[in-house]
Amino acid sequence: MSFNLDTKEGMKDYCKKICEINGWILQKDKETLNDLLEGLVENKKRYGYQSCPCRFTSGNRKLDRDLICPCDYAPPDIKEFDTCYCNLYLDRYFYKKHKEKFIQIIERRPVEKESAILEFLKEKNKK
Repeated sequence: MSFNLDTKEGMKDYCKKICEINGWILQKDKETLNDLLEGLVENKKRYGYQSCPCRFTSGNRKLDRDLICPCDYAPPDIKEFDTCYCNLYLDRYFYKKHKEKFIQIIERRPVEKESAILEFLKEKNKK
């Protein structure tokens, strides 16, 4: 199956497929969903891959691999908190368990990964 990840509609179809595979649902708040999809499309166009729109990205695929949507942290976040970090992907029972449309959760990404991105960008800017 192929998706046009350069369009919001194609990205939404891709995200729906991810939900179908994992038993998740997408954020129901249209404004939040649209903002997240636009961020994914923008990152896809900018970097060549749909990195998480809620996190700091380097533009180096190797350093950002864990942030390509759905990020490596989404499954454990959804299992523990019923949502991924961005609140794009939700547990199918999210709205039965939570009154809020959006909940803030802890950042699971190791500090070392953030530090590696900052070091990469620092070196890149020296050139």
